[in-house]
Amino acid sequence: MEQAALRRPPPLPELIRLGLISLLVILAALAWTVTSDQMSGMDSGPGTDPGALGFFIGVWVVMMAAMMFPSIAPMVVMYARMQEGKRERGDAAQAGATSVFVAGYLVSWTLAGLAGYGLFELGRSAFDDTFSWDGAGQYLAGGVIVAAAIYQLTPLKDACLRKCRHPLMFILQSWRPGRLGALRMGVEHGGWCVGCCWALMAALYALGVMSIGWMAFIDALIAIEKLLPWRLLANRGIAVVLLALGLAVAFAPDSVPGLTQPNTAEAHQAMKAMGK
Repeated sequence: MEQAALRRPPPLPELIRLGLISLLVILAALAWTVTSDQMSGMDSGPGTDPGALGFFIGVWVVMMAAMMFPSIAPMVVMYARMQEGKRERGDAAQAGATSVFVAGYLVSWTLAGLAGYGLFELGRSAFDDTFSWDGAGQYLAGGVIVAAAIYQLTPLKDACLRKCRHPLMFILQSWRPGRLGALRMGVEHGGWCVGCCWALMAALYALGVMSIGWMAFIDALIAIEKLLPWRLLANRGIAVVLLALGLAVAFAPDSVPGLTQPNTAEAHQAMKAMGK
């Protein structure tokens, strides 16, 4: 019955809307600061050791807040609008539901981080020597980035991106009441976001998961395709950029600005900073 009664919510008061957006931006800025401090000097390039699981998850969650909070602002504002509309109609709207929604979103990305960590460790234990940088490592790293470019053009990517770019459609189709419902909706929206961005995150692993510079680069690509009005142009343009970058990493890594190559003095210094 509640879902049937949902309709386009009224606009939020400007002060609340700007407050929500500002809060997300401030939290993202703080997360960038913490991330920069945690990861300083730890970039040893493609295949950077992510450290112990507890350390990695702590860094990963803060990274996701830094990278994703600005781009999910439209969804969070739409969710808050729906809650405000319920209050105006005299319906129950539980306090703190918007915060729980955001927490659910981070739950999905935490699970994605755990999966990525597990795959990385499994691959390293099984093929460490084969895919060392002196072996086939640069081709593996370049291949992962090229695969991310190809994923940009798949129907699954397009379906996930549409969910991320149309907050009202998602809210109307997925509405659940109460704080538990807010958590479930946040997890679901986070799942669509993971589906949209997992290949870009894999590319970040291939470039150096502890690199602030590459983290900012991938963050910019995510923001471009989620927030700019030209969805197809942004999507195809990012595919071209990733394709060129992947080929450069595979066949001419010396030409890639900002790429820390393993087995260099800079990479060894980063490993020392991590206690390796």
